[in-house]
Amino acid sequence: MALIVQKYGGSSVGDAAKIKHVANRVIETQRAGNQVVVVVSAMGDTTDELLDLANQVTENPAPRELDMLLTSGERISMALLALAINAAGASSRSFTGSQAGIITDEVHGNARIAEVTPDRIQEALNAGDIAIVAGFQGFNRETRDITTLGRGGSDTTAVALAAALKADVCEIYSDVDGVYTADPRQIPSAKKLDYIDVESMLELAAAGAKILHIRAVEFARRHNVDLRVRSTFSTDPGTKVYSGKLGENMEESVVSGVATDKSQSKITVIGIPDLPGKAAALFTTVADAGANIDMIVQNTPTGVDIEDKVSDISFTLPKGDCAKVEAALAAAQASLGYRELEVDHEIGKLSVVGAGMRTHSGVSATLFNALAKAGINIEMISTSEIRISVVTSLGEVDDAARAVHTAFGLDGDVEAIVYAGTGR
Repeated sequence: MALIVQKYGGSSVGDAAKIKHVANRVIETQRAGNQVVVVVSAMGDTTDELLDLANQVTENPAPRELDMLLTSGERISMALLALAINAAGASSRSFTGSQAGIITDEVHGNARIAEVTPDRIQEALNAGDIAIVAGFQGFNRETRDITTLGRGGSDTTAVALAAALKADVCEIYSDVDGVYTADPRQIPSAKKLDYIDVESMLELAAAGAKILHIRAVEFARRHNVDLRVRSTFSTDPGTKVYSGKLGENMEESVVSGVATDKSQSKITVIGIPDLPGKAAALFTTVADAGANIDMIVQNTPTGVDIEDKVSDISFTLPKGDCAKVEAALAAAQASLGYRELEVDHEIGKLSVVGAGMRTHSGVSATLFNALAKAGINIEMISTSEIRISVVTSLGEVDDAARAVHTAFGLDGDVEAIVYAGTGR
């Protein structure tokens, strides 16, 4: 008997009819001879609607009370799904994150999972029940408060439970048939991958691919959890994300996919002295402001004498962090000694990812030739062992993605199907 953890996103449980559909899928999985644990997100846009309500009540919602409010969305989903499963003739029990043993740190809004003690889940499985768990939430033992896990929290809940229960596979259900070579909403000719290694999936998630959240993929890699990405609305077997080595006769793709990220801004610090310690002081200021940096480029210093040499340093960061970083750098201008700041919100990042890059040459040439033929100007470049990322203007990043996708031979013969339209 296999143990399967299934996670269904908000678009999968968006209304009563969809919840009944999910209930039938879950029951079918159990009747096929499996033990089943199901993790659910809040219905449709419930979380956004609850946030809007909170902001109508107060301009500055208290983090503790906001977590209490937002976790109600997943509790609604879990109870409705359990009711639907029981009404269809199977037996299920629903559990909140704390009842399921999801223990976190004390950070409200973006808690990290510290431990998983799924005793009650195991009891339900041993009794022949389907266990339904509210995603996105946990419990801190010291404060005895409910916490939320932040973006992608339900994915992370599912992977964490799969690891703790030693599940055979963790299935992530959304509204597309699997992991594609690009976002099928952006590039309809994108091809579905039958399998992908977890390292490439991690790079794609970090580069902006929304099908899996990066924290869930990191957890899967760390705890050797195999994932399968499937659609709630079809019987397609989806994409297997291998946490270990690929099977025999499976070759790592040179390029597994293309991803774009339109959520970043670029800050350029102009005329900073080219002296030891200045870059450290600059990025200490950025870190103290609480921002995460993605790409960094430093220009060649200009000036005649060593004391007079200056350079420009550009870096990218989430748009939401830009204002506080700009303010922190402005306050530190005298100590850092730079001339001025430039902020550009109209940028987009394009990344190509593939584990086969380690052993194949010519990937950079193909990428840059495709961008040149499409007339796309490159502002920044960053690389890892299995990824190349470039920054372009925001208005050009979609054209750049299509050109690069075609150049690497990733276009399929049929248009990809998006069943519900959100990807989650």
